[in-house]
Amino acid sequence: MNLGSPDSTEVPDVRKYLNEFLTDRRVIDSWLVRNLLVRTVIVPKRAPESAKAYHTIWSKNGSPLVHTTMELAQKLQEHLPDPVSVAMRYGNPDLESAFEALLKKVPEIQEVIAVPLYPHYAMSSYETAVEHAKEIHRKKKYKFKLEFIPPFYQNPGYIHAMAENMRPYIQKDYDHLLFSFHGIPERHLIISDPTHSHCLQTADCCSVATVAHATCYRHQCFQTMKLVADELGLEKKKFSFSFQSRLLKDPWLKPYTDYRLQEMPGEGIKKLLVVCPAFVSDCLETLEEIEIRGKESFLASGGSEYEMIPCLNIHQLWVKTLVNLVKG
Repeated sequence: MNLGSPDSTEVPDVRKYLNEFLTDRRVIDSWLVRNLLVRTVIVPKRAPESAKAYHTIWSKNGSPLVHTTMELAQKLQEHLPDPVSVAMRYGNPDLESAFEALLKKVPEIQEVIAVPLYPHYAMSSYETAVEHAKEIHRKKKYKFKLEFIPPFYQNPGYIHAMAENMRPYIQKDYDHLLFSFHGIPERHLIISDPTHSHCLQTADCCSVATVAHATCYRHQCFQTMKLVADELGLEKKKFSFSFQSRLLKDPWLKPYTDYRLQEMPGEGIKKLLVVCPAFVSDCLETLEEIEIRGKESFLASGGSEYEMIPCLNIHQLWVKTLVNLVKG
């Protein structure tokens, strides 16, 4: 299961996709914003802009995210005896068609293992994928058991795959490595905190052991960064983190990637590498926001060299990790 994309770069298709995405209550938790502003103001304004952005990354195969996920499924199928199917949380192929494709191959199927392709837990990514799958499973009254692979942010295979995917890039001459994670509103951390008293309550909350870390996106991002940096032997002064892709004017996790890209050249960082560990497949947020617009911003602010490290996509170590996750 991956995020999804519009069916095309045409404005009506992008508008349809954005409506489905932005009216998800786990993405935008405000009823007022979701039901009034999204449909009447946000989507009508953003759809033409997003259509242009999608057009810059669209390939002959269509959406990079959908195509790469399909390729990943094919690679996974080569190592598994049971059928593999692909579903998107928003757009196509949808979850019901993915379930039906499995049933067509194995009518008496007993169990389906769903793999949300999100390394970290967030209500707007992992949680909504899981709850949506449960809802479809319940509504269609499928008889098979439905299981989920949990967030794999510190899984040794995922960390190793991330490190090896990055290694050729850090062997080049660079000043700094930026781990740019997808952003979420700060209040989402508080909503997801089962203790209702830990997340964002102190400056070092992510370093203090607590059951809240099981659903704390920020803590899990930090863990991924630390483990990857440790495996690569990175000096602490050579890397940092930020959060990208914020929406609306609410406080989101900081620091913001777009701000940092403008600030870094003034701090003496002229040669920058950027990696996006929250995404396993390259998509609009990596290919357009980071690789295209991010580069333009950094160079315009005085930087001299900029390179985005691709996502794991179909890296052989990532495929191996998925196989091991599914096999348990």
